Amino acid sequence: MATTLKDQLKDKDRQIQELLAQLEHQTHKKSRQIETLAKMSQTIAQGIYIREILQLIVTMTAEMMGSKICSLMLLDEKGRDLKIEATQSISEEYKTKPPVPVRMSVSGRAILEKKPIIVPDVAKDPQYTYPDIARKENLRSLIVIPMMIKDKPIGVLNCYTAEVHVFTDEEIQLVQAVANQSAVAIEHTRALEKALAAEEALETRKVIERAKGILMRQQGFSEEASFRLIQRQAMDRRKTMKEVAEAVILSEELKQSK
Repeated sequence: MATTLKDQLKDKDRQIQELLAQLEHQTHKKSRQIETLAKMSQTIAQGIYIREILQLIVTMTAEMMGSKICSLMLLDEKGRDLKIEATQSISEEYKTKPPVPVRMSVSGRAILEKKPIIVPDVAKDPQYTYPDIARKENLRSLIVIPMMIKDKPIGVLNCYTAEVHVFTDEEIQLVQAVANQSAVAIEHTRALEKALAAEEALETRKVIERAKGILMRQQGFSEEASFRLIQRQAMDRRKTMKEVAEAVILSEELKQSK
């Protein structure tokens, strides 16, 4: 009786130690995830180029989730296909796989339903587009989170595991938080790129207008003829019209400085 009680106490002590170890691991993991999220937010806020931001998102998400592969896919302009824009995977076959149709893919379901989609085993799911790649890369469970801007999907964030995994509510919320951050970052960067492009276009237009004025005064050309001359010179010399216009302006300035 005494031996049995002693064994039971030892067993109970072992269970308590195992529970404490699990709690310590979970606490460390939670702390690491929060730290990664904070670092991601800070780095995204400082980013300028969208390609760098997307690569940062997938790399840090994979690290935070312990994912085999993490990929970010964006919708094309027509909203029909999803294409991989960034992944931390070293598999060339995975990185270069063709776009998947929204209406015929697992990732597309997240876009259409505007909610997370979980696939217990992609190798066995009939809707998964590339089961051969999944088997070759040892991809099993998948969570797909839509990236939304004011109820409008712009893409998805995919996280794969190397073993069959049941995603917890906490993990889903975590990836959703990353997807939300990603959507805002992408939208902000796109807006910034458009603004920079518009500014560049305005500057180009000003330079061309100035060059046209010089040609009209120097050569007696009409405004249309001046424009066509700059355009033809750009094509012949394989330069931009802005570069040709700047050369015309520089030539005029050198003449005036003599």
